[in-house]
This record gives sequence, structure tokens and C-alpha cells, in this order.
Amino acid sequence: MIEIPSDLHKDLVPLVFLLGNWAGAGVHDFPGAEKCNFGQEVSFTHDGRDFLEYHSHTWVLDNDGNKVRPLETESGFWRVDADRKVEVTMVRNDGVVEVWYGELADKKPQIDLVTDAVARTAASGPYTGGKRLYGYVNSDLMWVGEKQTPEVELRPYMSAHLKKVVTPEDVERWAKALPDDMPDDGIAFFK
Repeated sequence: MIEIPSDLHKDLVPLVFLLGNWAGAGVHDFPGAEKCNFGQEVSFTHDGRDFLEYHSHTWVLDNDGNKVRPLETESGFWRVDADRKVEVTMVRNDGVVEVWYGELADKKPQIDLVTDAVARTAASGPYTGGKRLYGYVNSDLMWVGEKQTPEVELRPYMSAHLKKVVTPEDVERWAKALPDDMPDDGIAFFK
């Protein structure tokens, strides 16, 4: 269920499907790096201003789905304009800072992004740019990331399937929103 918070900046309504906390798993595979399954937690929050705040933490999973060690962490800010153009500023734990530009697909909750600028610290590995696709599919958030380096052409390297994390506060808010004339047995919903 997508809800539009009353204090959400009006410019962010097209990005409302991203809001919340998400968790799931995916696959990491890039030449020169360990191929692995990973877990991920993502949050998109807002404070009434014209951007979403973004945080992502990933970690390597073993064959039983247990956390082994951190993989990547990134934080940033997402904006959208009246023409559905999206801009993202992002910083990653490996010393990379990126500016991404893209747009929302027409009539569906999907965002295509491409790096416009990349800055790296001396400690970061080789990286020259990337692409990302985010989509809201059957109430889940899915994404795929591509990257390139001077030695490797642009190719997919990470993708994940994330589920919305439901908090006790969400359940309480939904319960308060139920109509007072709910049937006791709940069966009437299905008639």
C-alpha cells in the first residue's frame, strides 16, 4: 500500500513509492571482486523539505543466509522536478561520490539513472560510472546496478529484491484507519 504522508513536500509525490524501510537480498558479481549473495537494508525518509534522504547497507551472506561481513554502504539525497527528472547525490563507503541523473518512467513507478559525475578518493578502487534501474513491482522494490571501470565495460554488478519492512507503528496507524463498522468475523470482506 502506498500512502502519501501529509507532510511530504509536494514535489516528492512522484517518488512516494520509495518511502519507507526495505529489506531483502540480491546478487553481487563483478570481475575482480567476490561473487556472492548479499542482504540489504534500505531507507528512504523525508523531513518536509524537497528531497528524500537515502541510506543503504549491504552485507555478504553465507550459503545459509547468515551475515558474514559488510559489503557496501551508501547515503544520499534524491530529488525530482516537475518534468519527472530525478537527480541523486550519493557517497559510498569506498571513497566514491556520485551525481546521478535520470527520470521516472511514464505512468509507472520506475526510475532509470546514469552517473553524470564521479569523484574518488585515493583509497577508492577504479570506477568511472554506472547506471541503475529502480522499480516498484507488486509492492516490492527491485533494483539493478551496472558499473564500469577503466578495465571493465559497463555491466550489471548488483541487483536486489526488497520487501517493505512493517513496523508496529505502521500496524497501529492502519488499525486506527479501519472503519468502525468492520464485521466481527471478517468474512464480509470477501463477499
